[in-house]
Amino acid sequence: MKKPIIFGTLITLALIAFINTNHAETVDYRKPDIEKDTLIFKKGYSNVNGIEMYYEIYGQGKPLVLIHGGGSTIQTTFGRVIPMLSEKYQVIAMDLQAHGRTSDRNSALSFEQDADDIATLLKNLAISKADFFGFSNGGTTTMQIAIRHPQIVGKIILASTLSKRNGVPDQFWEFMKKARLDNMPVELKEAYRQVAPNPANLQIMHDKDAARMIKFTDIPDEKIKSINAPALIIIGDKDVITPEHAITMHRLIANSSLAIIPGVHGEYIGEITTLQSGSNEAKFVIPMIENFLKLTIH
Repeated sequence: MKKPIIFGTLITLALIAFINTNHAETVDYRKPDIEKDTLIFKKGYSNVNGIEMYYEIYGQGKPLVLIHGGGSTIQTTFGRVIPMLSEKYQVIAMDLQAHGRTSDRNSALSFEQDADDIATLLKNLAISKADFFGFSNGGTTTMQIAIRHPQIVGKIILASTLSKRNGVPDQFWEFMKKARLDNMPVELKEAYRQVAPNPANLQIMHDKDAARMIKFTDIPDEKIKSINAPALIIIGDKDVITPEHAITMHRLIANSSLAIIPGVHGEYIGEITTLQSGSNEAKFVIPMIENFLKLTIH
């Protein structure tokens, strides 16, 4: 298995397919604003459990929360699909603790804390219930939201999501023990440096992400079974997440569906490190997701 692909899951591969060159260092990201580029969106910061969390809101309609992967930003994970999704939904996306434009706290990263941070952000934005679309580490965070805050959850999309250590090949964990900033995909490093208030904190973000994965423990079966939200589980057929793991999750989450899409980790949504493949799976994956979100579950 190629190291860049392995690292991509650790760092839970990232957002925008292209970095908006109009958002240069001279932009004050701390002021809520309306920006017009190819899309009109609201952006701002919210005080969330002791950190200043950056968020963006696109479109109108039912709220759909996007949760990026490790080492990523809103744009490196979801940049290519936000224009599609915002045609039908109010898309809310954020940079998580220590990632992108969001500040850090003096504590390790955890999926549980990220889940609590997102719940608080939505409360601050007066959003009482939403659907959630999490990719890679963001998918694991989405599971924790469904477990810890079920009252705010409508439906969930778990894209390339890890819930058990055996969900990836053994080589992944060996690689994680030796993870270095030099091995991080160039696209993710450049994306962080372009938007972070202090680009020198890249090493801190990398090390915290790596430590979280090294210490990752299984989500117990009983907690996974407690997820009542309708779920769509998606992986690539050449993903870091194994098909067997996705099938196991599908069987544990009673109200779930499973889709296996051609391609590697994140290729089906045009994650930034996969762009050179030239694939265009997002054009049929996003309609599949939209159909799942509008489907009435009995």
